[in-house]
Amino acid sequence: MKQSYLKLYGGNLESMKCNIFSGKWVPYPKRPYYNNESCPFIADKQNCFMHGRPDSEFLQWRWKPHECELPLFDATQFFKLVRGKSMAFVGDSIGRNQMESLLCLLNTVADPEDITERYTPKYDIYIKWWFFADYNFTVTILWSPFLVKSSKTYLNDTSFYNAENLYVDEVDKAWATHIENFDYVIFSCGQWFFRPLTFYQNGQITGCQKCHSLSDPLNLHGYRNAFRTAFRTIINLKGFKGLVFLVTHSPNHFESGEWNKGGGCNRTEPVTEEEKVLVNPYGLQTLYETQLEEFTTAQEEARERGLHFGLMDITDVMLMRPDGHPHKYGHSLDKNVTINDCVHWCMPGPIDTWNEFLLYMIKN
Repeated sequence: MKQSYLKLYGGNLESMKCNIFSGKWVPYPKRPYYNNESCPFIADKQNCFMHGRPDSEFLQWRWKPHECELPLFDATQFFKLVRGKSMAFVGDSIGRNQMESLLCLLNTVADPEDITERYTPKYDIYIKWWFFADYNFTVTILWSPFLVKSSKTYLNDTSFYNAENLYVDEVDKAWATHIENFDYVIFSCGQWFFRPLTFYQNGQITGCQKCHSLSDPLNLHGYRNAFRTAFRTIINLKGFKGLVFLVTHSPNHFESGEWNKGGGCNRTEPVTEEEKVLVNPYGLQTLYETQLEEFTTAQEEARERGLHFGLMDITDVMLMRPDGHPHKYGHSLDKNVTINDCVHWCMPGPIDTWNEFLLYMIKN
């Protein structure tokens, strides 16, 4: 157990003694680090209180590892560690959710400047760059929901019914062309792999997912190869010497129906370790295991080249937090929106814990 933990998480003897991802949520009466009025970086769809969420009990919990204490987030300490460096979140809106949480946490000490237009000729709402001048620290979200090249059908089609072409052996240049000089790279994606997909490899169709019906089972060929291609790309990138993290799959919590059939997530407190089976979404375990397999292989290759890969194992942690999603409070209640958001995370909320993990792992 200890050997496997040390191998997976790339820790030293101190970190080996404490698996920070094994624990439980415990009551915590103190206020969150920020609120929806004090932080200007909360995306509208994650600003749950602005849209009328009536309960705040979901904020009064904190993650407690079984074998140690997880330190509170210290923005000043974080800045000391990252001074003069750069950090990229690569992936989908869950990665952006974590980045915006980090901005809110850091904004308690320093204000960042939006420098997106310096790096993105055509202002793209999906890609954002921020710069903390006082600490010469840059943070960005490089939007790439599949990590590999795709037909980008989703940009003009939000119906979920038309297939996206994935070229699983070709990396998405939207992130790969920027990444060489980053000190920290955080991969976080997976939500888009539930839609209809057609897989290409060596320019030829090699399979598909949900080819005939949206109820077809998941085909993990694209998911597996997307991570494999992304990891190999960064390992083989000449000159790259950064620290790479993989954030494991973030669970959704639709209950009483699927996402497009009235499903919601109106719980107001965490579930226990024993109760989490009640909220375990379809496909989560196989997605998680696939990520873990590809990460473990990549970590071995990276170590041989002197690179460091770390695993931010949030899947089980967040499975116990069905109360942390926007639900119907991800939009104005007077809008005619029938789909609840049980994928993203309210801010402030349990996603702030991810950045407590991040700080802990950078220190170790």
